[in-house]
Amino acid sequence: MVRKIRSCVRGGRFSSPQIPVGIGDDAALFRPRPRGELVLTCDWFLEGTHFLRDKHPADSVGWKCLARALSDVAAMGGVPRCFLLSLTLPSSLTGRWLDEFLVGLQRASRKFQCVLVGGDTTRNEKVLINVTVVGEVRTGRAALRSGARPGDVVFVSGRLGEAELGLRVLRHNKRAVRSNISALKRHFYPEPRLVLGRWLAEKRLATSMMDLSDGLSADLPRLCAAAGVGARINEAQIPAPQIPLVLGLPEVNPVQLALHGGDDYELLFTVGPNRATFLPRSFAGIPLTAIGLMTREKRIMLVDPSGRQRRLDLGGWDPFRTER
Repeated sequence: MVRKIRSCVRGGRFSSPQIPVGIGDDAALFRPRPRGELVLTCDWFLEGTHFLRDKHPADSVGWKCLARALSDVAAMGGVPRCFLLSLTLPSSLTGRWLDEFLVGLQRASRKFQCVLVGGDTTRNEKVLINVTVVGEVRTGRAALRSGARPGDVVFVSGRLGEAELGLRVLRHNKRAVRSNISALKRHFYPEPRLVLGRWLAEKRLATSMMDLSDGLSADLPRLCAAAGVGARINEAQIPAPQIPLVLGLPEVNPVQLALHGGDDYELLFTVGPNRATFLPRSFAGIPLTAIGLMTREKRIMLVDPSGRQRRLDLGGWDPFRTER
């Protein structure tokens, strides 16, 4: 299995002067750039918790296990450089399933210019994946959660809830689904907003930033807690998904999907009121939407289209919640 992984990586390897020693030795060597800080993050991707072996194509598992870890680097305004892969598999999956997994992993590695430099493998009855990413950001330019201030405008990138919609399509169908439906693509092959995150950090536009991995209703309270502020969010301004009738799903509320659906890997960020008016409506084709304001009161309020306010219900993904 190790030889197969090494062969796949070498076949798609791109050169990097920052990595004089990569996969194949006892450990990799990484050479940081001058005037830079390292960004370090790791992420689990577990069978039965984050993906279903009989529903998710193996190449999407390979793509997504790296993409979701890279989203944390995007949220800091960093640039990914290399990653470590720890992988457990049953012996029955070391053939075709592993081949397809590596195809997806290699595609993501190439697209996001983040090279595999090592890791570990072992055998287990379930697929367990851990990805550790090393990135870089210019010294003093990292975007943190703690920088938001009262009066800052709250923005999100993209459209929220589409990945959750894709998951519901997947669960609604009894057999494995391979489709060109946009929501399924968003669920199978998310794209971390690396270029946008770096631009917001380099231009010092974002006073705070994080990625939306667990859902707006779960992640916004974390950002507010880090900054010691509250928020007032306008429900009508949240970019919710469009739900085609052809999907044949039971009744679904788009706003609930946008509030509580996870796996979007969009960016949640705040911008000072004096600079928010200069922010473009889109960046590299990605919509940027103002959805509310940060407040001094340490509460998170949701304002409905009629102007009535209520506390935002806590939802989204929580691995320790017994029901989702």
